Amino acid sequence: MRLLIVEDEIGISNFLRDGLREESFAVDVAVNGKDGLELALCNDYDLILLDWMLPGLSGIEVCRQYREVNKTTPVIFLTAKDTVDETVFALETGANDFLKKPFSFTELLARIRVQLRHKDEEVSILSSGNIVLDLNSYMVYKDSIPVQVTQKEFALLEFLVRNKGKVCSRTKIIEHVWDLHFDADTSVIDVYINFLRKKLDSGQNKSFIHTVRGVGYMIKDD
Repeated sequence: MRLLIVEDEIGISNFLRDGLREESFAVDVAVNGKDGLELALCNDYDLILLDWMLPGLSGIEVCRQYREVNKTTPVIFLTAKDTVDETVFALETGANDFLKKPFSFTELLARIRVQLRHKDEEVSILSSGNIVLDLNSYMVYKDSIPVQVTQKEFALLEFLVRNKGKVCSRTKIIEHVWDLHFDADTSVIDVYINFLRKKLDSGQNKSFIHTVRGVGYMIKDD
């Protein structure tokens, strides 16, 4: 899952970035409205966290212009404003939720997950073949038996299963599972794919995750 934070207070943006990365989100950060809008329009995000008071372009204007192009990606406002009129104004502009500063990270994380569930119109389960992912407990099951995976392995598997039937390029995997400006060699993807194959494959030279040479990987229901 790839998120965008648009927040000009460096302490807050760094805190959110680090906390969300620990929860296996890929996170991009913009510190002003103009850059935030440009990133939002040029990239594919699963959710946007947007401050109201931003230099250059207000969060309200960012949201308004973004909604002219994208009607579905959830936007959560983070702001010190808290009157009923301001809340209604933000929601009418196109925000999906509104959280007053200061807030607890636990509450923010819960609100993010609610919005992502609504966006995907799912309850809490993803599956492909004999593999099941429980998005609430971060558990993976193979033939109903729990499989121990790391947070990054879960995030990679979740992205592939959400896009089953489609080829996931290395670029898309890096953007959504790691970070937009991930500096390491993309061979790290191969390492994690091999980790997952060792845990999920059933033998008979048949892999749950298919390699599309020169492009990336895909999962498909046989």
